[in-house]
Amino acid sequence: MRYLFSTGLIGAITAGVSLLRGTRETPITWRAVLAWLSWGITVALAVGAAVDLRREEKGVRVADDSPLAPKQSKRAKKETKRVEKQLKAAQKR
Repeated sequence: MRYLFSTGLIGAITAGVSLLRGTRETPITWRAVLAWLSWGITVALAVGAAVDLRREEKGVRVADDSPLAPKQSKRAKKETKRVEKQLKAAQKR
């Protein structure tokens, strides 16, 4: 539920409302089309960020182009080192 109220989604929704009010009674021009296209891209990015946050929280791998990928990769390397250290300690016994 907290992902639905992220700042990116709230910002995209309010921008969409403002865009709708501004273009309601004006003729469709190439500028209006570009504005709506830009808004669509903004919504897609906000939804993608929320999905990445959810996946990262659940421990599922995120895409390599996600801003969360380096953090997740670092955590995975740390976990691998920890497991290898435990295996070496178990083999010495």
